[in-house]
Amino acid sequence: MCWMDLVGDVLPWTNSRENTQFCLVDGRRTGQCKQAETDRVLAIETKTRNFSSMDFSWCFSSPIIPILVHFLLVASLLCPVHSSEFGNAQVVNQNQTFRPEEELQKLQIIRTRLQQINKPSVKTIQSPDGDIIDCVMSHEQPAFDHPLLKGQKPLDPPERPNGHDQMGVLSENFQLWSMSGESCPEGTIPIRRTTEQDMFRASSIHRFGRKSIRRRVRRDTNSNGHEHAVGYVNGDQYYGAKASINVWAPRVANPYEFSLSQMWVISGSFGDDLNTIEAGWQVSPELYGDSYPRFFTYWTSDAYQATGCYNLLCSGFVQTNSKIAIGAAISPTSAYKGGQFDISLLIWKDPKHGNWWLEFGSGILVGYWPSFLFNHLRDHASMIQFGGEVVNSRPTGSHTSTQMGSGHFAGEGFGKASYFRNLQVVDWDNNLIPLSNLRVLADHPNCYDIQGGINNVWGNYFYYGGPGKNVRCP
Repeated sequence: MCWMDLVGDVLPWTNSRENTQFCLVDGRRTGQCKQAETDRVLAIETKTRNFSSMDFSWCFSSPIIPILVHFLLVASLLCPVHSSEFGNAQVVNQNQTFRPEEELQKLQIIRTRLQQINKPSVKTIQSPDGDIIDCVMSHEQPAFDHPLLKGQKPLDPPERPNGHDQMGVLSENFQLWSMSGESCPEGTIPIRRTTEQDMFRASSIHRFGRKSIRRRVRRDTNSNGHEHAVGYVNGDQYYGAKASINVWAPRVANPYEFSLSQMWVISGSFGDDLNTIEAGWQVSPELYGDSYPRFFTYWTSDAYQATGCYNLLCSGFVQTNSKIAIGAAISPTSAYKGGQFDISLLIWKDPKHGNWWLEFGSGILVGYWPSFLFNHLRDHASMIQFGGEVVNSRPTGSHTSTQMGSGHFAGEGFGKASYFRNLQVVDWDNNLIPLSNLRVLADHPNCYDIQGGINNVWGNYFYYGGPGKNVRCP
């Protein structure tokens, strides 16, 4: 796969009503430009990113529009990524036959999908890490494509759980894009723009923005290459959860694996009717194209099969915050034997309307999942989980070297291992309470492990993570 940008240029604006048409940039309807301008040759801008943990071999395409699409398709098949980080991962099948009709059909599907995902913006911000952030009117975000939300606007803030400390609000400037000094106007929300490059990178266009389907989803073993080290509570009715999670940038061994740390709010059986709400941070080269840890959300009401998605890549989660971009890179991150940076997340069910809200830090509302998205979670959760998850694709036949958390085992402790602290749940009366029966479980403790504890400062906590492949995890 070539790491290339299609035409992502800003097209000339005009106030004239004569000979104008809407222009599509990365599949996004974005204002008006002169008809004459559309016939000009557009330059392809090749962006260079310097990532501390990733080296790319770049491919360059012809700037001639009539052959741009065909060249891109040929290049995407013939130019593999050479990456020291991704090692033996082979992205391109050298014996693959080039079929122009199939590739053009694929491109058309991608562009149609991009027009659904990317909404008209009133302002565009270029992030230092290469992301494009679109400021979209809040009532025009993807959530309101849902038939049950059409014509509506985001709800007002709900009542917070009792016992929730809203003092000392953490700055919203924890993401790279906001460090540019630019911000989205009130009444809009920042959305990371999805590009053709993002979708070409996906292993499946039809499942873009979703986790892989996991048959026999369980928490006492890995399924379909997904491995966990988690703390969890069950056996009661839960109406939310809260935790502080420290952020790292774990190494991911190949483009089709990921490493994440998150909270799960779960109901239903671990079969086809599983309902989950998820939030945390994630490193996913396939989804985002880099190795930055990114703030993300997820939901499903049928065990990751046909419903739900990451972030705002489908109609579902309703964002209400104008300063946080879901899916954008987090900065700073924790350093081994150095400074530790964590984020606090709270998910809880609004007692009045029944929707599940997400709060970042102490008082920064991000948005909510409407209760009608779910069947089991429409009432309450039956399990809460905290912890790490990786995909182990076993690309060379041995265990992946994708790291979880800091990449170090739990026994190394503070400043070296990753942690969750101040674990709490929300009860039936909207009270935040400490956990009383936290259990910990690691699918493969020789690869990734976990150790729990409790004290007066951190309450319930645990350290977790590991390097993946090592002498005890071949």
